[in-house]
Amino acid sequence: MAHKKAGGSSRNGRDSNSQRLGVKRFGGEKVPGGSILVRQRGTVFRPGANVGRGKDDTLFAKVSGVVVFRDRGRLGKFISIEPAS
Repeated sequence: MAHKKAGGSSRNGRDSNSQRLGVKRFGGEKVPGGSILVRQRGTVFRPGANVGRGKDDTLFAKVSGVVVFRDRGRLGKFISIEPAS
């Protein structure tokens, strides 16, 4: 019989916190100015009209309005805001 409990390896037990990336507001949604649209690494989506890009590539709305996604082929996917009239 064994006299010691099975101990897990001390090299295990580390994990990083999730970064919660992804699209936060979808096409057709009304958003207030300053709200985050996409959290991303790199420019998967690019900023269009009335959308700004943060230093960590986060896209945010500069004005209040409706979110519009547009795929421009080899130019990439763009997100813009149509201002509320």
